[in-house]
Amino acid sequence: MEEVIGGAKKRWNFGANEVVERSSPLSIREYLTTLLSHLDAGDARPVIPLGHGDPSPFPRFSTDPSAVEAICDAVRSNQFNNYSSSSGIPIARKAVAEYLSRDLSYQISPDDVHITAGCLQAIEILISALATPGANILLPRPSYPMYDSRASFSQLEVRYFDLLPENGWDVDLDAVEALADDKTVAIVVVNPCNPCGNVFSRQHLQKVAETACKLGILVISDEVYDHYAFGEKPFVSMAEFAEIVPVVLLGAISKRWFVPGWRLGWMVTLDPHCIMRDSGFAKTLINVLNMSTDAATFIQGAIPDIIGNTKEEFFSSKLEMVRECAEICYEEIMKIPCITCPCKPEGSMFTMVKLNLSLLEDISDDLDFCCKLAKEESLIILPGRAVGLENWLRITFAVELDLLIDGFSRLKNFAQRHSKKQP
Repeated sequence: MEEVIGGAKKRWNFGANEVVERSSPLSIREYLTTLLSHLDAGDARPVIPLGHGDPSPFPRFSTDPSAVEAICDAVRSNQFNNYSSSSGIPIARKAVAEYLSRDLSYQISPDDVHITAGCLQAIEILISALATPGANILLPRPSYPMYDSRASFSQLEVRYFDLLPENGWDVDLDAVEALADDKTVAIVVVNPCNPCGNVFSRQHLQKVAETACKLGILVISDEVYDHYAFGEKPFVSMAEFAEIVPVVLLGAISKRWFVPGWRLGWMVTLDPHCIMRDSGFAKTLINVLNMSTDAATFIQGAIPDIIGNTKEEFFSSKLEMVRECAEICYEEIMKIPCITCPCKPEGSMFTMVKLNLSLLEDISDDLDFCCKLAKEESLIILPGRAVGLENWLRITFAVELDLLIDGFSRLKNFAQRHSKKQP
């Protein structure tokens, strides 16, 4: 870059990084910022946020007081002011291993648990470890977009397989097989699913594992919404199929305890046949961990008490709240002709709905819909393109009930106002 300083040209040796620019499609936060910029400052009504994935600001979704007390006790103890080891302090790794093992048919070893600064850092570490020259990774469409961004940044080719709305958002396994080749390193599944709101059945997860084994690839199972299953299908962890295929399990306390800002997650390597170890991938993973920032030590120190002191009543009452919100969301969607929900949400905090643009006037696409909705109704809903599906919408239903009901009333008014008039 050249600049004129004092009448003379000066050349600077830094500037935009083209790799970052190419690998940085608009994030969910950037889409939300765009929508917020369209709000009408003259509208006195409160803004209703049905586009975010963080219910923690709402009083109904406050975390358990015992978790707060555990953090305070850890800080007061003066035992956790030191640096952490790269995989986490032993008591945190042990607590997470025991917590995850409660719902499994076997015990996870603490040695297989690596504590991270939230689930996002686990994604960054994994993608960095997998990004060898010429490699590719299979990602679902739609999906959490950070996988795409990190893969592109690491120059790991992304190949997309569809989740099938007509089949309850199951993985298109035929497409997975057609996409994979000898450079494919892994497949990502998110269960319960952000953004679709589905929960994979045990039978389907086993088919995913068997397909990955056939292709010789790793399964990355993002289970940050584990236990957010409130429909007919119970949550089953991909960890149950580690005998079939090597699995890296991702999770966090962010969703179940409603504390995303605490940034405490984990990455668990499940490798009973030592495939990750013998291939050298396990060592690569440790090397990347050694180059990464550690999770805050005092939060790690609090983990045993956060897990041990939170009563089941806290989880069951919060899950019932989310289930009630999901029911209202689905019922209200069915009343609006221009949007279609392919299946009732049964997990996570989201559902995907399809826009029928042919029924609308002056709406060009999903982004246009959401921008005008924000301006006219002070209602924020995420355009589907933010998660990989144009002309769909992602709706978050984990909010206060009065906001959810008011939000759908505004959405209904907006849809009626923009509906094509019948001759």
